[in-house]
Amino acid sequence: MKRGRSRLKSLFCLVALAALVVAGCSNKEEAAGTVSEDAKKGAMESFSVGDTFKATEPFELPILYMDQPTYPYKKDWLLWEKITEITNVTLKPTIAPYSDYTQKRSLLISSGDAPLIIPKTYPGEEAPFVSSGAILPVSDYIDKMPHFKDKVEKWGLEEELEALRQNDGKFYLLPGLHEAVWPDYTLIVRTDIFEKHNIAIPKTWDELYVAMKKLKELYPDVTPFSDQYEFNSTLNIAATGFGTKAGWGFGNGLTYDEAKDEFIYTATTDEYKEMLTYFNKLVSEGLLDKESFTQEDDQAIQKFVTGKSFIINGNSQTLVLHRTDMDKNLGKGNYKIAKITVPGGPAGQLMSGSRLENGVMISSKAKDSENFEAILQFIDWLYYSDEGQEFAKWGVEGTTYTKENGVRKLVDDVNYNGLNPAGTKDLRKDFGFSGGVFAYGGTTDLLRSMMSEEEVKFQEDMAKTKTTIPAEPPIPFSIEDREQVTLLSTPLKDYTDQNTLKFILGERDLSDFDTFVKELESQGLQKYLDLANKTYKEYKKSK
Repeated sequence: MKRGRSRLKSLFCLVALAALVVAGCSNKEEAAGTVSEDAKKGAMESFSVGDTFKATEPFELPILYMDQPTYPYKKDWLLWEKITEITNVTLKPTIAPYSDYTQKRSLLISSGDAPLIIPKTYPGEEAPFVSSGAILPVSDYIDKMPHFKDKVEKWGLEEELEALRQNDGKFYLLPGLHEAVWPDYTLIVRTDIFEKHNIAIPKTWDELYVAMKKLKELYPDVTPFSDQYEFNSTLNIAATGFGTKAGWGFGNGLTYDEAKDEFIYTATTDEYKEMLTYFNKLVSEGLLDKESFTQEDDQAIQKFVTGKSFIINGNSQTLVLHRTDMDKNLGKGNYKIAKITVPGGPAGQLMSGSRLENGVMISSKAKDSENFEAILQFIDWLYYSDEGQEFAKWGVEGTTYTKENGVRKLVDDVNYNGLNPAGTKDLRKDFGFSGGVFAYGGTTDLLRSMMSEEEVKFQEDMAKTKTTIPAEPPIPFSIEDREQVTLLSTPLKDYTDQNTLKFILGERDLSDFDTFVKELESQGLQKYLDLANKTYKEYKKSK
């Protein structure tokens, strides 16, 4: 961590030095990281950790807003009113539907019509917009963001931020920052069925297999495991324990081999084959529903909540929704379900995950705004200060929640995700708080403050049981190479996805795995690896 911290401090020093070197330049030629006097309108003269941001002059700030169908946008939310009251900033949202958010964001940025603030962007999604200069290299301006800078240093996040850097050494996304890795997705099981037949909750994937074999004997007409998310979440959580990556976590298809100090293609490894072999066994023995890979999520959910399956992948929110459905279908008290600790695999009790979450891009046009420095201060307060994060998550003390001795509690009439079922108003639907555009990142205490006791126990069990695998080094492809990388990696991933499905379903025999690897090689795999490793080595040498 010391190396990462020194790199970050070096960046601050370089920014300061650059400012001195070009002190005599015109506004148009200003050094990266400096803010001209013409761009400081509304900014607080003194703004440091613990300060509440309030613009010295009111201004409007355009922002892209992802509209969630579960809590649709309302212009009269208390959220908007209080943001203006606290900060003197009035947000002007451009609404993009959840189903179309990524495409609309791309179109707005490409056309030059994007709002100045572009949230809900996951690490890696900013890369396509770097070469056009459409988004701001935010790493140049972190000295203007004291809360962001403080959390990076305090939580030792420097190494993880390295993965965001582009070939020019800068990063263009302000990610959500977590104090610790926060797992959510796992297997949800019918614990009442397990208890009834004295079947222990499995701690490994092999134990899960044994448990499902027993369930199949007891309930021959039931397929124990029927999944949603086209099985991509289960592949993701299982892959870590098998020493590989898959599903949602497959990413660019590359895995860092520490012994060789190079990247290899994930789907060509023995570990990947071992994972495929395991899930193929589940399908072939009737323990895993074949439809898990193609069915709509609602179909999988219906099987689970009506007792036609006993295991499904999900998270803390889906757990609450399943209970609501099962109360109607099976009746209260006639079932029990719970999230279980993710089973371990041949590689051990491992957990993957980053402390960086989706975050904010800033349009490069923001630098031309007379309020540029105030915009940076506003983002820093809302997304990275303890006060701003608590506000975005819990709302307004005395109105949506109370706080005594550091313990937060929703007021009697407000509910959130089943935390206060008696509440007739919803924190997200009726007030706008705890939404995905603003509420992410923060301390472990803040994160767990909105979890049920059951969910806190799951988090604690995961932290106690699992070893978090280290972040991989970055491969910051140049603008020139990025297009070629996409042309190479996309068909490789598509072919891997197709054959992963075939191997698991038994449509292709696992004895063909070596042939599959050769087929990948014939589709430009080595060229992709050479380009990735050349980039990695050059970047490593430059550090």
